Amino acid sequence: MTYSTQNTEDFALPLPITQQARQMAQQFANQQPTPQKADQVRLNTLAVAVVNDYLRLMGIDTDLSASDSWNPVMRLCADVADLQISEVGRLECRPLHPQGQTCPIPPEVWEDRVGYVVVGLDDALAEATLLGFVPAAATEELSINQLQSPEALLDHLDRLLHPVTQRIAQTAEQTLVNLGQWFQNLFESGWQTAESLLNSGEMTPAFGFRGVSTELEPRERQERSIRRAKLIDLGIQLAHHPVALVVELYPNSSGSVEVCLQVHPTVPQIYLPPELKLLVLDQSGTTFLEAQSRQADNYIQLLFNGTPGERFSVQVTLGNASVTENFVI
Repeated sequence: MTYSTQNTEDFALPLPITQQARQMAQQFANQQPTPQKADQVRLNTLAVAVVNDYLRLMGIDTDLSASDSWNPVMRLCADVADLQISEVGRLECRPLHPQGQTCPIPPEVWEDRVGYVVVGLDDALAEATLLGFVPAAATEELSINQLQSPEALLDHLDRLLHPVTQRIAQTAEQTLVNLGQWFQNLFESGWQTAESLLNSGEMTPAFGFRGVSTELEPRERQERSIRRAKLIDLGIQLAHHPVALVVELYPNSSGSVEVCLQVHPTVPQIYLPPELKLLVLDQSGTTFLEAQSRQADNYIQLLFNGTPGERFSVQVTLGNASVTENFVI
């Protein structure tokens, strides 16, 4: 079986198509009203069955009976090839003929999916190849040059199955951001000027520490403040459209530092997704400030005062996805 790409050759995984899978696919096809629909259902069923056998072999629990592709009404009404992964969600398993360069992704499966697997099927429907996966899709044609390896699929599902463990490991690996050094124009990797990530029109109402008492005029205060931003990627929860975490600092005459934290959408998004959370945790891990986006919020914000040497963490969360940044003033 050959496919017209070289990118998947190193990791494409041959897999058997069982006799039971072929029988089930033919049974589902026989229930369809037209030959075209029967062919669609047959191929979808085989792709789902192949991925199901592979994941169960890898120790990942699945539930075929809860999948739309195993529901006769859904099979008839929509082009679905989903596999329910227990405690995770629906994984779409799209079939691809030999020589295919792109895999069709129908619009009805662009949402409510934890990933998309492409399964190559030979003309005789006797052999399958797991070509790879992507965590999100929002176009009707997916180039197989974009596919990640089957090992990446297993890693992706493991992160979804064990989000708490992943968050702890991610937090432990985070670099401690030294905000005190920002006043000497020393910035850690990944922190950019806010202007480089946000449009000036978006920034106008966002900055200025609204609600914080000031001794200076806004322009003078702005000149003394330090502001940096970093892209935060919450993966499939945001369809890999990152948001920007903005940190602005202002040194008080008393020696304390005013800290303003904001989360903004990035181009082309206008609003934050609803229920996105911004949290501030103290050194013991206790949350002491929290903000949550609503419908049509273009940013959320938290304000507090800190002292030199004080440590805190900032979390940006949406659903099961969470990214943590650790700071010291």
